[in-house]
Amino acid sequence: MSGQRAVKARRLKPADNPCGSLWLEVAGREAGLRPSGALWLEDVRTLVVSDLHFEKGSSYAARGQLLPPFDTRETLTRLEAEVQALAPATLVLLGDSFHDRRSVERLDPADALRIALLANGRTLVWIVGNHDADGPGGLPGEVTEEIEIGGLTLRHEPAPQPAYGEVSGHLHPCAKIVSRGRSVRKRCFLTDGERLIMPAFGAYTGGLNACDDAFRPLFARPPIAAALGDRRVHPLAYAALCRDRG
Repeated sequence: MSGQRAVKARRLKPADNPCGSLWLEVAGREAGLRPSGALWLEDVRTLVVSDLHFEKGSSYAARGQLLPPFDTRETLTRLEAEVQALAPATLVLLGDSFHDRRSVERLDPADALRIALLANGRTLVWIVGNHDADGPGGLPGEVTEEIEIGGLTLRHEPAPQPAYGEVSGHLHPCAKIVSRGRSVRKRCFLTDGERLIMPAFGAYTGGLNACDDAFRPLFARPPIAAALGDRRVHPLAYAALCRDRG
């Protein structure tokens, strides 16, 4: 990817951008990358989140690995906050919304109701992923493998080569940031301005280092890693982030 023009992101002034989103173009479509890890396509009023992995905690508990059983509730609370703030006309869940094929059966009825209420007053689209290929059971919404919205193709797994206009999840990119001798891992978006790979939104999801070789064939030019902070999204040059990877 060396020798090619890098993608540029733009910040809005704090007064114009109280949510801390990072705004840039993906395949010519203006996109807001939010600190929550959600994608906001304002002109078509579409909110996209990926890899919720509902009921991951209960899945691990069934195998004897005990985790606090609050991941679904925490993820839902953050998702509801995004929906309330933005009032989207369309909400797209970009695959692996459930951690396994029996997750819907393990849902607490109160959490199932909260998920169902996400469809009130809007179109709810479930993109199927590798963890939830059977879809969301009896929950409301449209189920599909991919959907085109505003000239962007939304699917779960990224195509294995550069794909203009694709928005995908699945890989859970994270950025390792070193500052003052300390390192932290932050979930991040990856984009070269032609395609976008989403961070995982779920509370218990892990991540793959954005500098991993798995990402290198996916971009037509050097991407940026848009790392999630508490109040804003921080663009990081890929070359600087991955300088030790060669």
